[in-house]
Amino acid sequence: MASRNLLECLEEGPVICAEGYVFEMERRGYVQAGAYVPEVVLDHPHAVTELHREFMYAGSDVIEALTYYAHRDKLRIVGREGDLEEINRRALQLAREVAAEGDALVAGNICNTNVFLPDDAGSRKESRAMFEEQVGWAAEAGVDFIIGETFSFYQEALLALDVIREAGAISVITLAVHREGLRDEYTVPEACRRLRDAGADVVGLNCIRGPWTMLPLLEDIASEVDGPLAALPVPYRTTPDAVNFQALTDEGCDCIPDLAFPTALDNLACNRYEIAEFARKAWALGVNYQGVCCGAGPHHIRAMAEALGKSPPASRYSPDMSKHYALGSDEKLVKDNVDFAKEF
Repeated sequence: MASRNLLECLEEGPVICAEGYVFEMERRGYVQAGAYVPEVVLDHPHAVTELHREFMYAGSDVIEALTYYAHRDKLRIVGREGDLEEINRRALQLAREVAAEGDALVAGNICNTNVFLPDDAGSRKESRAMFEEQVGWAAEAGVDFIIGETFSFYQEALLALDVIREAGAISVITLAVHREGLRDEYTVPEACRRLRDAGADVVGLNCIRGPWTMLPLLEDIASEVDGPLAALPVPYRTTPDAVNFQALTDEGCDCIPDLAFPTALDNLACNRYEIAEFARKAWALGVNYQGVCCGAGPHHIRAMAEALGKSPPASRYSPDMSKHYALGSDEKLVKDNVDFAKEF
């Protein structure tokens, strides 16, 4: 795939990009919940490499460098601002090395700065400087495209797009929609249309919302925006009453605070079949750049890939319950076990 660019790949069919690295690294014990700074890139690079490989093996067409939240503001919070350049360059190197093993596309990544305020010129200047640092390192690393994601301000997304375009890179810009919509005055479809008009190559949504509360927004976007669209939900069962995963609660567990986010979401996770169903429905809307964000596991990515007609290497081990010792139908199974299962 890497011999073609992202836009050429999208013309040929769906492109899958696995995300959610900081969440998965936290579950594996390499990232601290709360700050969610990808210190793992420097402290345990083998873990990053392995997760890249797992996602690619499961069907991700893109290896996204783990530079999410590797910006100046976040590193300052954990006292590692001096590692800013090293963490970015190392993450880009790791992504490129693994992508070459499977001929995947390599993506650079920038995200919400957490300092941006629409009416504050100082915060705009600070945010732009952070984007320019990370985009510059990604461009020097020769990435195939750059993702700007999880923006809840349209104007911050537009600022990120401007920096990416100045670097001459292909862009994927995705918005994160909270309970009340975007944090400035733009509707979601309007923001996506404006980003497309400003030169974004792919626009859409990522994070915050699960499959079933993201789909209605995708329908609205698809009705107003032409061209490649992106959708990367979190794999959690958000509802009309809790449209974003930060609002989810687990009434069956009294051992956690009121909110399940971010460390007690386990019981609220989507299974692989729900992710496959989302992928098919999003594809029917014209969403050809898909993935799964915070909470994603390789099994989600494989399910999405297979739902979109792909056969990644991991499909060799896709479920075949006909061979289960008791629930299966294979003629070589012991009949007593199969008969016993009828009483399960």
